[in-house]
Amino acid sequence: MKDTWTYKNHEIQEGLKPGSKTFRYFFKILESGEKKCNYCIWITDDALDQFDPSKKFDTIIASRKAAWHQWVKGKIDEGDFRNRALKIEKQGQVEINLSDMSDHITPD
Repeated sequence: MKDTWTYKNHEIQEGLKPGSKTFRYFFKILESGEKKCNYCIWITDDALDQFDPSKKFDTIIASRKAAWHQWVKGKIDEGDFRNRALKIEKQGQVEINLSDMSDHITPD
């Protein structure tokens, strides 16, 4: 994870999934050093050009990071510490249970 910040007594570590060719940006939520959950922004390959025509991950992150932080803060405010992914597809976005997809999406 690249960046770390805090919100309401939680430490949030964030960054792209190492080595992934698919856009998967993770937020690991910790409380008192203990992992509470993971949140993920998952942009499907066919939706990447909606954010950046060149499909550069760094450019997409820079343009959307503030909005994603608001999503994470909202989850913490709601007390929703389930492993969740915000899957963004060409047709729109849907929030899914990340735990159901543990074989496919993990932060490491």
